[in-house]
Amino acid sequence: MFSTATTSTFAHSRREAESGKREAGRPWFSVTRGLLVSALFAAPLAFGAVPPWAWASLSYGVVVVLVLWAAGSLRERVLRIYFSPAHLLGVLFLFLGAVQYFSHLTFDLIATREALLKLATDLLLFFLAGQLLASAPDRIWRGFGLAVVLYSLALGMFSILQFFTSQNLIYWVVKSRGYTFGPYVNHNHYAGLMEMLIPVGLGYALLGSRTHPSQVLIGFASLVPIASLLLSGSRGGFVSLITEILILAIVISRGLPLPGRKTLATLGVLGTIAAASLFLWMDPGRVSRRLETVAGLAHSPEVTFGDRWLVTQDAFHLFRDHLVVGTGLGSFETVYPQYRSFPSDAEWDHAHNDYVEALAETGLLGGIVILIALMLFFWLGFRNLRERLKRERGCIQLGAAIGCAGLLVHSFVDFNLHIPANAAWFVFLAAVATIDGNQTPQTRAADRTGLERAAQEPSEPSTFQDPRGLHNRDQSG
Repeated sequence: MFSTATTSTFAHSRREAESGKREAGRPWFSVTRGLLVSALFAAPLAFGAVPPWAWASLSYGVVVVLVLWAAGSLRERVLRIYFSPAHLLGVLFLFLGAVQYFSHLTFDLIATREALLKLATDLLLFFLAGQLLASAPDRIWRGFGLAVVLYSLALGMFSILQFFTSQNLIYWVVKSRGYTFGPYVNHNHYAGLMEMLIPVGLGYALLGSRTHPSQVLIGFASLVPIASLLLSGSRGGFVSLITEILILAIVISRGLPLPGRKTLATLGVLGTIAAASLFLWMDPGRVSRRLETVAGLAHSPEVTFGDRWLVTQDAFHLFRDHLVVGTGLGSFETVYPQYRSFPSDAEWDHAHNDYVEALAETGLLGGIVILIALMLFFWLGFRNLRERLKRERGCIQLGAAIGCAGLLVHSFVDFNLHIPANAAWFVFLAAVATIDGNQTPQTRAADRTGLERAAQEPSEPSTFQDPRGLHNRDQSG
């Protein structure tokens, strides 16, 4: 047993050293990776990238990253492609939307065109995340985890300060009719972002950065984002956070190979108590009263659970009348008034349930693709945890998977996936969570194009992958 463990550790160290050498020789991809993460950090600050100029800028940024990645591949004269089964599902869903648009099977051509552009942006982001992180060494993953911790800490502190010093003004100057929090017009969408970032930070602090001298301090830095999520008053965010805590507790209690499980569990309990105490200390009273309505949503001061349930029933009627291909991506706001069964002064641009809205807009065909994609995500995101958590990147991946799961829970009562910044973070973290640590990017496509043959010289062995995808050799430095 000792010999096997030693061999495994040595093999991992060797792979890490070789990966580090390759990364040192690929500064172009390091810059590209930094630009992609910077775009993700900037998107929520632009009001969740909801305004047209904001989501268009995000789309252009993703295209620029794609061009830089392609240019970097040309510079290396080797095209490395990391493939995921989710790529096929994404292309199928995009194809369905394109058929709706070009065949005029949508009730709103303009909305469908906009939805297709946003969907294409998210699919490109998912693809690029896999290409730029699949072969990245663990130090890149550690840097990403630390960046998320610092970003969520800064955003949480800003949002708390704004909450106490502005009268529903974003950045102290932008007026909004909604229940704002942080840079978001809707406080539920701020909670949606935080419930994705918090588990990644905890994965880095409590699971990933095992050798970091300030591990405990970084762990407690996650208290501010948690307190800000609670202070936002989002009941869906509160339920999602509890769900994430339960998932993490189950992972730890299953006896996975995490050093100091009892210590981690103790720190987790103490951290939860500290975050709740910090929230209660800051809460002026109205937020905790609002969170109490989780058990009685019919008496909510906002859109009630009863209203949301009525919209869900109406959306099912809409789905029944357009069973196969739906009404068209993005067309819910246009079609729903014809099916609304109750009087309301609210503008129902979304169903407050991402799943039902997707069914109404894409029909059975879209629903089948979504169901397969969800099953694939949970299988890829939570499989082989015992092996994956032996590496620090596996701990970041676990945090990403839990964050996505939290948002999927929230999506039953809200429309976070229709907020461009939150959708971008979701697909990015989904890609992070589902990357196979034992699989390296394919280069056979480059063989067909002749790029790799042009790069190979007799004195430099080439990069290749055996048919089973189990071993990768790269001695080119």
